Amino acid sequence: MPTVFIPAQLRELSGGTQSVILEARNVREIVYRLDAMFPGFKDRICIDGNISPSLQVSIDSVMTSRGMIAKVQPHSEVHFLPAIGGG
Repeated sequence: MPTVFIPAQLRELSGGTQSVILEARNVREIVYRLDAMFPGFKDRICIDGNISPSLQVSIDSVMTSRGMIAKVQPHSEVHFLPAIGGG
């Protein structure tokens, strides 16, 4: 089951929990399971059913642009990171 790391700015929702292990096949399932565990989580990271543009999803140290449909493997590590702009 994937390990999901809770970003520091959302740990007030998780009671300080830094990571959880969840059964999930994609980011959408992760988000919904996190929201069931920590109500309000989805509202904080999603806009109109998609990952907020202010966040980036990293799966196994690779940034994905696939958002909610990005697949995860049983031993994946998933991070929700603040998006960084540059020029």
